[in-house]
Amino acid sequence: MIKFLLALLPIIWLIVAMSVLKMPGYRACLIAFLITAVTAVAFWRMPILHMGTAALEGICNALWPIIIVILAALFTYNLTLETKAMDKIKAMLAGVSTDKRILMLIIAFGFGNFMEGMAGFGTAVAIPAGILVGLGFDPLLSVVTCLLINSTPTAFGSVGVPTTTMANITGMNVISISGHVALIQLVVSFLLPFLAVIIIGGGVKALKGLIPFVLIADIAFLVPQYIAAQLIGPDLPDILGAIVSMAAMIAAARLLPLKKYPEYEVEAGDGLKNMTPADAVRAWSPFILIFIFLLFSSTLVPFIHDPLASVNSKIQFYSGENPATLTFYWINTPGVLILIAGFIGGAIQGASFKAMFGVLTKTVKNNIKTIVTICSVLAVAKIMGYSGMISDIASVLVAVTGSYFPLISPLIGTIGGFVTGSGTSTTALFGALQVETANAIGAEPLWLAAANLMGAGIGKMICPQSIAIGTAAVGLSNAESKILSKTILYTVLFALIGGIVCFVFPMLGLV
Repeated sequence: MIKFLLALLPIIWLIVAMSVLKMPGYRACLIAFLITAVTAVAFWRMPILHMGTAALEGICNALWPIIIVILAALFTYNLTLETKAMDKIKAMLAGVSTDKRILMLIIAFGFGNFMEGMAGFGTAVAIPAGILVGLGFDPLLSVVTCLLINSTPTAFGSVGVPTTTMANITGMNVISISGHVALIQLVVSFLLPFLAVIIIGGGVKALKGLIPFVLIADIAFLVPQYIAAQLIGPDLPDILGAIVSMAAMIAAARLLPLKKYPEYEVEAGDGLKNMTPADAVRAWSPFILIFIFLLFSSTLVPFIHDPLASVNSKIQFYSGENPATLTFYWINTPGVLILIAGFIGGAIQGASFKAMFGVLTKTVKNNIKTIVTICSVLAVAKIMGYSGMISDIASVLVAVTGSYFPLISPLIGTIGGFVTGSGTSTTALFGALQVETANAIGAEPLWLAAANLMGAGIGKMICPQSIAIGTAAVGLSNAESKILSKTILYTVLFALIGGIVCFVFPMLGLV
C-alpha cells in the first residue's frame, strides 16, 4: 500500500499544486518531474541512467510530434490575426448565426471534432479555442468548453490511432474494438453539446430556446460516428460525424425559427457586404489547406501516405529492458503539414515571408512555458511507466476491486490520460492490463479495452499538457488552476458515468 501511495504522489502533487496552491502549470510540472525522478530512483530502485533516458524519451516525444503541432496550430491562428483574415472569418460565421451558442457548437463541437479526427495532438483545443476568442468569447470558458468537447472523440482521433494501437497491442480485431468504443461512450457523448452550451452560456438557462438545435447537432454527429465505428473502423468516425453535424447545424441555423436572446447575441457587423467568394477562400485558406493536407496524407490515401511516412527515424532512448521505439515522422506528421499549410495560406493572404517568420518566432517565444510544461509531463509519464509505478497503481486497484473492476476500468484510463495527455500513450500503458484483467475476472476483453480508450479521453480534460495547450491558444497566463477547477468536476462525472455504463451494459445484455 505504501508503494501504491508513493506511485500516486506525482499525480496527487499535480492536482494539489494546480487546484489548491494555484501554482503555474510549468512550475508544478517541473516539480512533479523532480518528485517522480527521486521516487523512481529511491523506492523503485530505478538506475539513474535508466531514469534519465526515460525522461529523455518523454522530452523528445513531447517535442515531436506534440509540441510541433501545437506551435504550428498557434502559428496558423496568429497569422490569421496578423493578416486580418480572422475579421473576415468572424463576419462569415456571424452571417451563419449571431447566436454565440450556435457559433460555439459549429466551431468547438463541429470543427473541433473534425480537427481531432484529422490531426489530434491538441489541435482540437488550440484552433477552435483561438477562433472562439477571435469572435469575442471569454478565453477561459472557451478553453474549458473545447477541453470538455475533446474528451470522447479522442479514441478516434488522429485518424483512429489510439484505437488502432489498442488492436496492435492486444491482438484483437480493430473494428470490434471501434464498435465497442462507440457504444460505451454513447451516454457521455450525447451529453457533451448540452454541457458545452451550459458552460459557454453561464448556466442551464443557456439552453432556453436551443434544445431542438442542440439535438440536431448531437444526433447528426453521433449517428454517422456510431455507424462508421461499427462498420468501417476507427479511421473515420470523428471526421464523418463532424462533417455531417456541421452541415446540419448550418442548415438548421438558416432554416429553424430560433428566437433571439440579447444576452447570447454577438455583433454581426457589416463585414459581409463587400466580401467576394475569393475573399472568403483567402480568409479560410490555411484551414482549407490543413484539411486537404491531412486528408490526403492520411492512411485513407495510401499512395501518398506511404511514401511520406517512409521518411522517418526510429530511435530507442531508454537504456533499460523493453525500451519503446519512437518513430519520428519528419514530413507526414500533423505539425509539419499544418506549418506548411500556414505558410502557404499566409502567402495567399498577402503576408510576406519576413512577416510570417516574425509571427512564428513570436509564437515560439510566447509559449516557452507551455513547452516546459509538456516536456515535464511526458518525462513524468515515461519514468512512471518504465519504473513500474503505473503498473503498481493498476495492480492494487485490480486486487481491491475484483469482479467489480469494470466500475473503475474507465478510471484507470482516466489516470493514464491525466498523466500522459494521450489516448495512444494511455493505451500503451494500460491496454494489455485491461484485457488481462478482463480475462481473469470473466469480463468481455473488448469491453474493457473500450473502457480504457474512453477513460483516456476523459483524463485529457485535466491533463496539464492539455490545459497548457488551451491557455497558450488564447493567451491566458497562469490560468491553469482556474481551468482545472472547472474541468475536474466534469472529469469525475464522466468517469462515474463511464464506470456505471461499463458495469451495467453487460448485465443488461447490451454488449
